[in-house]
Amino acid sequence: MKKICVIGSLNMDLVVNVENMPKKGQTLIGSDFKEVPGGKGANQAVAMARLGGDVRMIGKVGTDSFGQTLIDALKNNNVDTTYVHKENGPTGVAMITVDKNAENTIVVAPGANFKVSKNDIDKNIEAIKGSDIVVVQLETPLDTIKYTLKKAKEFGKYTILNPAPAVKLEDSIIENVDLLTPNETELEILSGVSINNEDDILDAAKTMIEKGVKELIVTLGSKGSLYINKDKSMFKKSYKVEAVDTTAAGDSYTGALSVAFSKNEDIETAMDFASRVGALCVTKEGAQSSLPTLEEVNKFRG
Repeated sequence: MKKICVIGSLNMDLVVNVENMPKKGQTLIGSDFKEVPGGKGANQAVAMARLGGDVRMIGKVGTDSFGQTLIDALKNNNVDTTYVHKENGPTGVAMITVDKNAENTIVVAPGANFKVSKNDIDKNIEAIKGSDIVVVQLETPLDTIKYTLKKAKEFGKYTILNPAPAVKLEDSIIENVDLLTPNETELEILSGVSINNEDDILDAAKTMIEKGVKELIVTLGSKGSLYINKDKSMFKKSYKVEAVDTTAAGDSYTGALSVAFSKNEDIETAMDFASRVGALCVTKEGAQSSLPTLEEVNKFRG
């Protein structure tokens, strides 16, 4: 099995449930407040480990109580935390509101995540050198992400970028990405192409491929996912489930793809596996608390 290195964020998710999303200036009474380990990087690392992946993580937490809790959560899920370090100051937090339809809004205060520097990548470069697949997101500084992808390609690694939260990216970042895993909104922001239908998705994907991305898997929520490279496209329907909370659904999908690739699965098998994982994820509340195990995925029939 190939080894995976995740470079990304660790956040404590502060989650509250509401009947409906608040309007501007409105105060609501919520319910079921929870503190749940999260952060896109950590979520993806935990997703991989629960699915049987061999994964280590590079990242930072603060010196508050949240920081050690997040490190412990990774360790408890068999993620190698050798390269997760503490930085003076607060740990990243995400304030998440979940409504009765399982939709969410998220505001992130990055904290220590925005102190992950190019120097940190150099100090922990053995984690990248010793891995086969390198996975990044956009909750750490863009200069660091750019540097990480460049170094990963210098060492001949397969690179995956989950471009969330989406921002316009330099071509010098895009050109070092083997697989891009955006949703429709993220793809629209990255490509500058307005997306209203599948043809628009294909046009937007073509724009990204022209910038250097080798292949894309665009997640389409409950509709499924779409694979695109320069030669072909392939659609995969989603599995229908009763959604409770969509938090970490995208992270679970990217994590599952990474594990499938680490086992040398083909793209169709990998997408089916990731669709199963994503479906199971939305049937539970929270970020890492919702991520399924390999045993649960194997039992799932959809």
